[in-house]
Amino acid sequence: MQFEELRKEMIKAMKDKDKFRKDSISLLVAAAKKDAIDKGLRDDIPEDMVNAAIARETKMAKEQVDSCPAGREDLKAEYEARYKIFMEFMPEMMSAEAIESFIKEKFSDVLAEGNKGALMKSVMPELKGKADGKLINEVVAKLIG
Repeated sequence: MQFEELRKEMIKAMKDKDKFRKDSISLLVAAAKKDAIDKGLRDDIPEDMVNAAIARETKMAKEQVDSCPAGREDLKAEYEARYKIFMEFMPEMMSAEAIESFIKEKFSDVLAEGNKGALMKSVMPELKGKADGKLINEVVAKLIG
């Protein structure tokens, strides 16, 4: 997702007077800005950096939902609502089949070695923000095993 699209969504939520949605999207905007500043960028934040920030924040929101105490239904509802908003902006993730074909096509030489660590080290930078890390690990284990 483009950074400007994300900002426009936040502005739209402000105009709609939807404070919770605006605050949620604002968290995504802030996370993307922070990542860009950490990498020395101020303007023209790359799409992959925005997607990585969205994925990270979505994962943290999911962990909040999962770890919410049983007696706190109000808090859990808030976490779930924020998670749903984050999911709207989540980039499309690759399927296990797509990951497998990508690895076979692009990393056949590393795959032939049978070294899981070397393969993961090669694949992860290429698929960062495009596929779930757990799923990549499972596919690599299947291919190596």
